[in-house]
Amino acid sequence: MNPLLTKLQPYPFERLRRLTAGVTPNAAYRPISLGIGEPKHATPEFIKEALVAGLEGMANYPATAGEPALRAACADWMQRRYGLQIDPATQLLPVNGSREALFALAQTVIDPSQHREAGGAAVVSPNPFYQIYEGAALLAGARVVFANSDPARNFAADWSSISQETWATTQLLFVCSPGNPTGAVMPLDEWERLFALSDRYGFVIASDECYSEIYFREGADAAPLGGLQAAAKLGRHDFKNLIMLTSLSKRSNVPGLRSGFVAGDAALIKSFLLYRTYHGSAMGPAVQRASIAAWNDEAHVVDNRALYRQKFERVTPILASVMNVALPDAGFYLWAEVPPHVCGGRDEAFTCALLAQYKLAVLPGSYLAREANGVNPGAGRVRMALVAGVDECVEAAERIKAFIQSQSV
Repeated sequence: MNPLLTKLQPYPFERLRRLTAGVTPNAAYRPISLGIGEPKHATPEFIKEALVAGLEGMANYPATAGEPALRAACADWMQRRYGLQIDPATQLLPVNGSREALFALAQTVIDPSQHREAGGAAVVSPNPFYQIYEGAALLAGARVVFANSDPARNFAADWSSISQETWATTQLLFVCSPGNPTGAVMPLDEWERLFALSDRYGFVIASDECYSEIYFREGADAAPLGGLQAAAKLGRHDFKNLIMLTSLSKRSNVPGLRSGFVAGDAALIKSFLLYRTYHGSAMGPAVQRASIAAWNDEAHVVDNRALYRQKFERVTPILASVMNVALPDAGFYLWAEVPPHVCGGRDEAFTCALLAQYKLAVLPGSYLAREANGVNPGAGRVRMALVAGVDECVEAAERIKAFIQSQSV
């Protein structure tokens, strides 16, 4: 067996199942889960119809590069969303969801034979983070170095905590903007700093932008800044050493479709396509047809965003009255601090007690992070995914408020 498999840690939801295995939820309540970030809004009918209409394509092997019509639809969306002219033939590639693409990109980029004197090639990740970053890096033979989020700076990753010696051995940097779980969007000046480091040390930046279409402000500058968009604003029109990854799962409420795309540096896309040709990552023809329909329509995305805005407008004030939590820049998570007087401020204890008393599931923040520089930046926090309907999310918030108030007497 591959010995690198032993380096993988249990997935957060597996840890949550183990944690709560002995908990008996209060039977007086119906179950509500804010734990898993799986969109629950209805999948638009026109996407289902396009999927069915594309079933005849099952008689043909799909090309790894995807149909020209799909690449064109993705490139057109990039132009409408970011004002970017992307060459669909050389700067863009359809993928089977962001998880698969993040993993495969690390295998493409990492050269494990380099920097052995320093303990191996480094992959830098924000902390907390999406666990695929860590798993992809470890299975590529790299070591992972974490940059902790800073609550005082809107949970921005503290890239300054990474030493110059580490940057010199870094081959891949994962950026998540809007962040999971923090919802923080990275500003242009931070992008400029990372581009300068990439130019100096030669590492690739992978920009995970899967939550980019769920945001709450209105106006011309409301939509989160994207990585390629930032590069273009700074005159980096070749997108050197930069790849963005996006997905339809959250944007269009189709997590089971497994569809997204990557775009950026044409040289990286060429190598990524070569890897994927052998990896067997071609998207099914019916899924491609449904994806074309989804990327070509924006009305359902506006409606989806309105539902999330309504939930956050109602839920956030309820929770903010009893705990330290605020409306994020974007995404569908609340990243809340456990009050110090409740369960000693411990996220695991809070999770278990809340489930036992109110049959409500959240995810301990420490499960989404690793200890770095002596600190686990997720400890003492919980992630709440507002993915259910408005009424259910409001009921969940009221239960959490009642639970916290019951601990204050």
